[in-house]
Amino acid sequence: MRLTRSTRLDLINALAHSNNPYFSILGNKLGFERVIRYARMFGLGEKAGIDIQGERPGQLPDAPPPYGGVGMMTAYGESIQLTPLELAALVAAIANGGTLYHLQYPRSQEEIEHFVPRVKRHLDIAKWIEDVKTGMRAAVDFGTAHRAGYDPEEPILGKTGTCHDARALNHLGWFGSFNDVARNNLVVVVLLTGGRAINGPIAAGVAGSIYKQLSQENFFNRASLVSTQICCSASE
Repeated sequence: MRLTRSTRLDLINALAHSNNPYFSILGNKLGFERVIRYARMFGLGEKAGIDIQGERPGQLPDAPPPYGGVGMMTAYGESIQLTPLELAALVAAIANGGTLYHLQYPRSQEEIEHFVPRVKRHLDIAKWIEDVKTGMRAAVDFGTAHRAGYDPEEPILGKTGTCHDARALNHLGWFGSFNDVARNNLVVVVLLTGGRAINGPIAAGVAGSIYKQLSQENFFNRASLVSTQICCSASE
């Protein structure tokens, strides 16, 4: 895509470097109705989980944002309210090839033993996923999410996001990610809130620490997942 008279950028490098002009132009080319339709397909604007206490759905706008229009919405998330659970379900759908699952939270060993995945819907996105994955891997290898990388044998794929919450008057640092390992693949989403120093690259660093800790505990090589304890967390 042409950004300026002398600058062109492809999707992979736009994801790697979180290039806002690229996604602004792309949003304007797609148009508001199509962007919102795709957002709803991926589960935005609705609860991601089943019976997860305290969960509330995010919100999607009914019209383009008055400031910046669709381009501002697709580059900076203007007028979109997103929950970490919604982003986790979306990232998982990219990781697994296009299946959007209802998120579930087993609270006992019995619930784990009788756990049954519940599909929300299948997305016809398989033929486009490889480019997205390549861009997310590049973001960690040499882009805005490089703080998340730690082990080439257990690669992480992710996308950073930095935006401003005008209602709460603070900055948001997002990182949605998954790892590429032989066993016990994991999705990690980090949302940080705070002052101007908060951003997506810092959130990526938090996620990298989580993956590293789990790797040191041999989590990704275990034969099964049986623990209901939360091993680590990220918050404000």
